[in-house]
Amino acid sequence: MSLLAVVTLSAVVLLVAYFIYGRVLGRLLQLDPNRRTPAYELRDDLDYSPLEPSALLSQHFSAIAAAGPIVGPILAGVMFGWVPALCWILVGSVFVGGVHDYFTLVASIRHKARSIAEVVRDHMSRRSYLLFLAFVWLALVYIIVAFTDITASSFIGKAELENGQVVTGGGVATSSLLYLVLPIIMGLLMRYTKLKMGLATVIFLPLVGVAIWVGQKIPFDVESLIQSWNPSMTGAQAQIAALKTWDVALLIYCFIASIVPVWLLLQPRGHLGGYFLYAALAAGAAGVLLGGKTVEFPAFRGWTAPNGQTLFPVLFITIACGACSGFHSMIASGTTSKQLRRETDARLIGYGAMLLEAMVAVVALCCVMILPTSSVTDQKANYIYAQGIGQFLQVIHIPATVGVAFAMMAFTTFVYDTLDVCTRLGRFIIQELTGWHDAKGRWISTLLTAAVPVYFLMQTHVDSHGKVIPVWETFWSLFGASNQLLAALSLLGVTVWLWRTRGVRWVWFVTGIPTLFMYVMSTWALVQIIGKDFGSLVATIAIVLLALAALMAVEAVTIFIRGGSPPRSQREPEVELASA
Repeated sequence: MSLLAVVTLSAVVLLVAYFIYGRVLGRLLQLDPNRRTPAYELRDDLDYSPLEPSALLSQHFSAIAAAGPIVGPILAGVMFGWVPALCWILVGSVFVGGVHDYFTLVASIRHKARSIAEVVRDHMSRRSYLLFLAFVWLALVYIIVAFTDITASSFIGKAELENGQVVTGGGVATSSLLYLVLPIIMGLLMRYTKLKMGLATVIFLPLVGVAIWVGQKIPFDVESLIQSWNPSMTGAQAQIAALKTWDVALLIYCFIASIVPVWLLLQPRGHLGGYFLYAALAAGAAGVLLGGKTVEFPAFRGWTAPNGQTLFPVLFITIACGACSGFHSMIASGTTSKQLRRETDARLIGYGAMLLEAMVAVVALCCVMILPTSSVTDQKANYIYAQGIGQFLQVIHIPATVGVAFAMMAFTTFVYDTLDVCTRLGRFIIQELTGWHDAKGRWISTLLTAAVPVYFLMQTHVDSHGKVIPVWETFWSLFGASNQLLAALSLLGVTVWLWRTRGVRWVWFVTGIPTLFMYVMSTWALVQIIGKDFGSLVATIAIVLLALAALMAVEAVTIFIRGGSPPRSQREPEVELASA
């Protein structure tokens, strides 16, 4: 079977879903292009600032498309085969993840761009609100832990290509640092010289390509620097020290990036990052269309993976961001809703971005599909992705080293945007809980959110054989399960909101069934984690998350039993709209 057939089918399914099901969802939500959005009502140009749909799409897409749509599909594809992974990516993104993102964005807009947690407070109870905030903050911490460590791992070591050439992690680090400087310059120019977005894109986007090329020429090799300072260190020790150094450096970046105004870094970086990610999709498309590659990896490897994990529920929590992600609700209701220009833009930003992310997941899965089974043993997911994209780019005569460096840079770009947005959202949550809304509170809340992950990242984790394993691998299953449970909780809040304000039966099918499915899969996975590692820190946190989610479910059921639907006179009016 050819990759072209797989990717074409996937693209058609997602495109049809956007125009048909996305429009249906818009009608159900009664989007009104004339209703004033919070970006205008509460404009302060710090957090609230209206943005053109194309620019906001790039920013939102860049923020939600972290390592998840790459790592998750690759891990799941290797474990169970590419067919189960592909099926969940397509079905999940259309009927679960897309609905989740779309509805949480609109829910936030209808509540003055407040977080989904505050929507829960308005339509459930204050206790539910506090439970939800506690769950979200813990989930954000583990997203930061997992993604910080997996990004740091891209900055050390090297990837040896089939032709003998080498792509260094130090080179990727240099490119990444240059990439962070470019949007700051872009933001300053746009702010103080009135440089237009279009011209800024034409100027700075090619400079990102230059940064990729320059990075491999002047690698920032922290590992070698550490060994030069302490020659007694072994190579393995220096590598671990370099990894921890990058972990701390990335968290310092998160702290700074999450407190500066959105125009200085978040908006320009998100804009450039979005186009960069489009380029990564285009690279995959070029390889598929022109490469003539066929599928070599097994379509189905069985209900139980070689590592002993079962397809249910592991597939549905391993492929998180590529099909459904609770983290997206935090982005949608935390930063994106504060910049949405019109309600009707929500279909493009909320639903469309999720379907784009599904295509990123499909391209990542293609990087597994072209490999023989024996070649994926002990390979890191980010290197499988990078080498796959490198092969695709060779079709258009881009050297393998440049192609792999481009893919690694794309990978870190995904994660950068997520890391600082997570820290910003963590700050919002602490400010909501404490009422610290002044400048001092902003600094303290951000420091707390960025500092807690340091504890977990500084730990050394070993497997049952005493082998040291990366922190991100230790927390990936917990991240996946908690992230999907967060999606279930967000969908639960949206379901209660819609039922209490609209009282229509379609709610149970559009959001109710996805809520139940994600609840079952994620709690099942958390129970497995607890049973496997009972007594460990990871298992203890899983118990806490499970307890919080169970209490939230009890709160919701109680509301429905007592009569969750308000009198018809208090419901939002049904309005017929010409288009969504």
